[in-house]
Amino acid sequence: MLLCAMLAAALMFADARFTRMEPVRAQLSTLVAPIQWVVSLPSDVLNWGALALSEQRALVDENRRLREQILTLSHRVQRMASLTAENVRLRELLSATRERDIPYITAELLSLDPDPFTHQMVIDRGRRDGVYVGQPVLDASGLVGQVTATSAYSSRVLLLADASHALPVQVNRNGLRFVVQGVGSYDALNVTHVSDTSDIREGDLLTTSGLGGRFPPGYPVARVSAVIHDPGQPFARVTAAPVAQLERSRHFLLLFPPAPPAAPPEGELAAPALEAARAVGGAPADQEMR
Repeated sequence: MLLCAMLAAALMFADARFTRMEPVRAQLSTLVAPIQWVVSLPSDVLNWGALALSEQRALVDENRRLREQILTLSHRVQRMASLTAENVRLRELLSATRERDIPYITAELLSLDPDPFTHQMVIDRGRRDGVYVGQPVLDASGLVGQVTATSAYSSRVLLLADASHALPVQVNRNGLRFVVQGVGSYDALNVTHVSDTSDIREGDLLTTSGLGGRFPPGYPVARVSAVIHDPGQPFARVTAAPVAQLERSRHFLLLFPPAPPAAPPEGELAAPALEAARAVGGAPADQEMR
C-alpha cells in the first residue's frame, strides 16, 4: 500500500511538472476507454429503454387521439353534400328549424364473422356504453350497418353488404326515395323497385332518408354504379357501391338519437304556430291566443 501511494504521488508530481507524461496519459486513456464504456453500458441501456418506451407511449396516445379526431371530422363532413342540397331546397323557408347535433361514441373492430354467407362484425362497445339494438354504425366514409345484438362489453353489427339488410335511401340530387338491399358482396348493393322512368343516374349519391326512424337522414350510403333499362320491364336494374370501407375500416362511430326539442308550456302555442294561426284566422297582431 505504501509503495502504491508513493508511486501515485510520483506520477502526479511528474504529470504536473513535466509534459512528457501527456503521451502516457493519452495511451492510458485509450486503454481504459473500453472499460469505461462497458461500465456505463447498463445505465445507457436503461436510459435508452426508458426514452424509447416513453416516446412509444406518447406516439400511441397521439395516434389514438388523431384517429378519434379524424372520425369526428369525417362525421361532420359526411353530411355536407346532403346538407348543401337540402339548403338549396329550403333556403326560402325562413322559419326552418336548425338541425341539432347528433351525439355519438367511437368503437373499434374486435372480430369478423367467419361464416362466408353472412357479413357481420363484433365491436368493442356494449350495453355499459349505452349501445342498443338498431343503433346506426358509420366509418370515416359513410354508413356501415346497424347493431343487431349487444352484450356488456361488445356488440354485433350487421353490415350493409349482408343479403338480409335493407334500408330506405334517397337520391341526394333530387330527393327520390328508394330501398337499398345487400347482395352478399362488399362492393355491390341493389336499389330495389326503381321505375324505368325514375330520374336516377350513374354516379348519383344515395343518402339515408330518415324514414323508419332508425337511421338519421343525410348520411352517405352508396353511389350508383350502373342503371340498366330493360325494354318491356316496368323496373330498371340499378346497382350501387357502398361508400363505406366495409373490408378495411377498423374504427367506427355509433350514433345516438338526438334529444327531442323542448315542448312549449301546456296550453300555449310556439311563436311560429301562433303567428300562423293569427294569419289564418285574421286575428289582430296584438291579440293573445291560448
